Amino acid sequence: MISEVFITCAVTGAGNAVERSPHVPVTPQQIAQSAIEAARAGAAVVHIHVRDPTTRRGSRDPALYRAVVERIRESDVNPVINLTAGMGNGLVLGEPDSPLPPNPTGTDMAGVRERLVHVEELRPEICTLDCGSMNWGAGSQYVMVNTAGTLRAMAARVKELGVRPELEVFDAGQLVLVRDLIKEGLINDPALIQLCMGIRYGAPDDPTTLLALIHQLPPQAIYSVFSIGRMQLPYAALAPLVGANVRVGLEDNIYLSRGRLATNAELTQQAVEILERMGVRVMSPDQVRQKLTVSNSKKTKLSL
Repeated sequence: MISEVFITCAVTGAGNAVERSPHVPVTPQQIAQSAIEAARAGAAVVHIHVRDPTTRRGSRDPALYRAVVERIRESDVNPVINLTAGMGNGLVLGEPDSPLPPNPTGTDMAGVRERLVHVEELRPEICTLDCGSMNWGAGSQYVMVNTAGTLRAMAARVKELGVRPELEVFDAGQLVLVRDLIKEGLINDPALIQLCMGIRYGAPDDPTTLLALIHQLPPQAIYSVFSIGRMQLPYAALAPLVGANVRVGLEDNIYLSRGRLATNAELTQQAVEILERMGVRVMSPDQVRQKLTVSNSKKTKLSL
């Protein structure tokens, strides 16, 4: 068990939760405000996706990221900003007997530079790298595509930009690639890793599988764990017992309890209460910056 952890709040994601809860933020103003409220509730890190305000679907538009990040940086809180670089990896194949050409509805495949435009412009402290490909959704032809070559190129570019990559790991084989990236000098030690549990066709969220993944982590890794849905808050309690940090937020779960829809601030506040009742100290943004050896992106941006 570790005695201090940081909380990441994953504010909105790119999935269809917006159709199931009015609390899932959509516009840049809503996303920024929800991130600010989560930071006030105790989240040291805010993980940001953006959505097209018209379609309400996930977007890669750098202008939307800029609007969100500038609002957070201009606020009275100063969380560590973690921007997704996962958009642009969605492939929807045709029917099983005729998979090609891909279905243009839902397919969004972009090159490395295009996927990192917003990271290059805004220079957050952290951006995510999804460390592999996987099927997504029962009966679906959707594949999340991240080839080894693409990930090597993304890791190299992120390193050039001076941004800390958070390596999103959805199953055991992806940790083999993580170790390769470290061995090749594309990821600096200690690696920052997010173990993503409970996602269909990825690693299931049972404790045995979680411990198996933890036993395969690179030495000295700084890692967080989360699970989706009803297991999100139980994982907030489990995380420090297995040496991990915590992630909550509406990207992964929309309920505070059975039938009660949550806000990001409420999920963060509940995680803080769980941890404090366990005697675990919740870290501040500046303490996380020191732990991760990252610069304050607000100050960096102001100095450019």
